[in-house]
Amino acid sequence: MTTPEARPTVSLRLSVTDRCQLGCLYCRPASGSRPPKCTSVSEPISFDDIAYFVELIQSHFSLSKVHLTGGEPLLRPNLVQLIRLLADQKLDLALTTNAQCLEKHASTLKQAGLKRVNVSLDSLNPATFANMTRGGDIQRTLTGIRQAKEVKLQPIKLNMTVLRGLNDHEVEDVARYGLRTGCEVRFLELMPIGPAQDKFDQFFVSAAEVHKRLAHAFALKPIEPKPGQSARRYWAQDSQGQKGVLGQIAPYTRPFCQGCRRLRLTSTGQLITCLASGKAIDLSSWLRQKSSRSERIVKEIVARELDAKCMRGSFDTGRSMVAVGG
Repeated sequence: MTTPEARPTVSLRLSVTDRCQLGCLYCRPASGSRPPKCTSVSEPISFDDIAYFVELIQSHFSLSKVHLTGGEPLLRPNLVQLIRLLADQKLDLALTTNAQCLEKHASTLKQAGLKRVNVSLDSLNPATFANMTRGGDIQRTLTGIRQAKEVKLQPIKLNMTVLRGLNDHEVEDVARYGLRTGCEVRFLELMPIGPAQDKFDQFFVSAAEVHKRLAHAFALKPIEPKPGQSARRYWAQDSQGQKGVLGQIAPYTRPFCQGCRRLRLTSTGQLITCLASGKAIDLSSWLRQKSSRSERIVKEIVARELDAKCMRGSFDTGRSMVAVGG
């Protein structure tokens, strides 16, 4: 057994489903002119398999946090059961959601042990939001955010992927919304993977360009980063004195590969250590076995892949974000 002092620190992102009722332009391949069907491509691994993987990681590594993703994780039936299993392990447990059905589930999630939520919010304009998500209802997302705040699923982080010609003119408005509601807004660079590859040059907006706009609209003061943190965060204040936190995540122009200790497990049991790589290792059969041999093999695979993490990914993957969990 590795001593606690010697354990490498890792964070986990667990995709519990590849189903999603939306079809965000940068996340899911288009399926004609209609919104994509809310169907799953593959059978997901069980909650017991996921909990076993988390327990294994926790026993051999220093596990800093666990993040549940999708697809849309709230579409996984009985998700609250998994949250209870993981909450029993005293983990920093968060969930990323489009919040289309968060109002209904927020209270139950909180009671089960979920700590906080990240919400995808690419626009405040109903028409732009519906266009970028292929059918999403902005009011349902905003209502979900309010309900999450009401039951104290906090801090709430709002993720805006900035796309030129679609929502880049809303950067300041979304930032003000975050300050007004007490939510931290993070502005994300588009990554050239999955369906975003073909139109990356058309839609890409750099973090530097976004920062210039934010600095013009708000007084910004940098916040000292934590080890392994991907976002650059700032204390922000607008002209009316409203204060809050804004952040930027720049995987393309400022890759944070050095020191990255993130692990991703897809809903089908594929281990992914880098979004910029097409590599994935199937752990599903080992997770189902739950034997001493499978524990040893999974631990060795994870340790090897962590050691082999590249210093900068080449974004050589056509894998869709809906299958990875971001």
